[in-house]
Amino acid sequence: MKRPNLKLGSASKPEIWLGVNYWSRAGGPDMWLEFDASVVEQELRQLKEHGIGLTRSFLVWPQFMPEPSSFDDKLFDLYGDFLDLCEKTGLKTIPTFIVGHMSGENRDPAWRDRRDLYSDPFVLEQQSLYVHEVVKRFGAHPAVVGWLLTNEMPLYGGSGEHGDVTNWVKTLVQAVRDGGSYLPVSAGDGAWGIETSGKDNGFRIRELKDFVGWVGPHVYPHKSDEWRQLLTAAFVCELDHFGLPVIMEEFGATSAFGDDEAIADYYRHVLTTTLLAGATGWVAWNNTDFDRVDKEPYCHHAFELRFGLVDAKGEPKPQLAEMTAFGKLLDEIELGRCERAETKTAIVVSSYLEVAYPFIDAPVRPLIGDCLLQSYVSARAADLAPGLTRELDGISEDARLLIAPSIQMLTGPGWQALEERATAGATIYVSYFSGHRPGDEPFHPGLWHPDLNAFFGVRHRLRYGLVTPIEEDEVVWRFEREFGGLDAGEELRFAVRGSEDGRSFLPLEPLEAEVLATSSGGRPALLRRRVGSGSIVLSVYPLEYMTALGARVNPDDTVRLYQALAREAGAVAPVRVERPDVHVDRLVRDDGTVFAFFVSYNPGPLEVEPELEDGASLHDLSSGAPLKRIALAPRGIAVAELRTT
Repeated sequence: MKRPNLKLGSASKPEIWLGVNYWSRAGGPDMWLEFDASVVEQELRQLKEHGIGLTRSFLVWPQFMPEPSSFDDKLFDLYGDFLDLCEKTGLKTIPTFIVGHMSGENRDPAWRDRRDLYSDPFVLEQQSLYVHEVVKRFGAHPAVVGWLLTNEMPLYGGSGEHGDVTNWVKTLVQAVRDGGSYLPVSAGDGAWGIETSGKDNGFRIRELKDFVGWVGPHVYPHKSDEWRQLLTAAFVCELDHFGLPVIMEEFGATSAFGDDEAIADYYRHVLTTTLLAGATGWVAWNNTDFDRVDKEPYCHHAFELRFGLVDAKGEPKPQLAEMTAFGKLLDEIELGRCERAETKTAIVVSSYLEVAYPFIDAPVRPLIGDCLLQSYVSARAADLAPGLTRELDGISEDARLLIAPSIQMLTGPGWQALEERATAGATIYVSYFSGHRPGDEPFHPGLWHPDLNAFFGVRHRLRYGLVTPIEEDEVVWRFEREFGGLDAGEELRFAVRGSEDGRSFLPLEPLEAEVLATSSGGRPALLRRRVGSGSIVLSVYPLEYMTALGARVNPDDTVRLYQALAREAGAVAPVRVERPDVHVDRLVRDDGTVFAFFVSYNPGPLEVEPELEDGASLHDLSSGAPLKRIALAPRGIAVAELRTT
């Protein structure tokens, strides 16, 4: 299955962005009122010296447009000076128009008078006029490479009706075009809409993709498990693939919430894993710390003072070194010429994540996302290099292994498509789930399948309106026969978590299905129904749901199950590492060179000996010397060339 990896620019001249969100430490969000050209130039030079070639810059709307149809020419001149300094120091920039929201505070023109930003005709006209004016003045400047409509508009304008939001985006993009610029434009909303979060704020990537040039996720996760924390940004990138380049428009961490060395680890992982998830641009938040505790917004959001790649005195922090090293790696592999390697494994994204079907409770949507994220983490740990396949777009016909993790709801045609894929030779894995989140009321608990007995080759023994609780705190599977490298008698163990109704299983009797593994009392736990030239594998337990609710749980034995499924499906990658704390993936350059990436989650140094397909070998990128083992620093990254005969 081909995995998306789109780039800005053209096929002959792709653009790769490596940059920072920029405020000068002389003024912060008030830099236009306290502009210090010498400090700005020093900051830009420092960024360029460390391999940063791009900034995202912000025009504070109420400052630049203090009255309707009126502009502050002095501030516009200063912004022009900033663009000149960018050109002088060799940096490009992306101007952001409607600011709006910034660092825990909204800055609003007094004349807006609380009128709706998306739908009020007067306010929409004024925003369009403002955007047009900025583009008319600066659209031809050589330092400008693209435009952003806003900064995290849902935090400023709130959620809107998606029709109004789509019209707002179309109107402002048209203002850019009317201003004379045909550079790429994006919304700047953070990509927090229903397709990625399950929560509807009115921004729909599907409806905006014909008007914008890229999708720009803003990702600041807070998870109870380190692996989910480190892989959330990559997972969001995977969810954001809708036929547009994905640019990591905001990511980072404040030194108030993490040690700088640990933040450097976080940067290293986010940069590398989002690259492997198809991102082709990175704009960190942000360039500098500030020393402005008496100034808004920092007087009430003091942690925002410490998000910088350099400190308030201009001294580099360890995270800047990670950006520099990453930039050198991108140059070495020539990312503009690379694509992601194809994969044989896909995780099924239920359409219920993003479609507000009638009479479906909204809380079920984020829960789908939680289970998908956990499945993605386990599949990464199993070195399956998974892609995502959305039910709404048609389930992939190319994947050898399709994983439907703790999935309660698919449409009737979705279930039918899975059976068709199995008949054609794929292995379909489904874990049963009654669909209940802690704290929520049960909502038609059970698998929403029109005929699960026939689909799985079993007879279920459910009682209507009741779930069958898992009584144990740990479920132990014992394999009754060899399966994907797991021997008969081998055991897998899974901690039980969840709500009273969520921690339940599917009681059944096997009919056509064969029992692969049993749990306590000899109860069937994992079954396989062979269909056509493929098979459908059922876990009667909601493995991904139970793990998704746990703190500090990864890796669990779901990784070993996924590895076994891949072996059975013929979906094993050509290079892999048996241990789950080293994840492997590949990029392929247009000259056939294959780059194998090894990402360690281990807090200590490691040396691993990868498993390779017949005729394959690994080689040092610089010298070409053969490598039998890969050395990894604590939570480190290594890249080697993979050659095959």
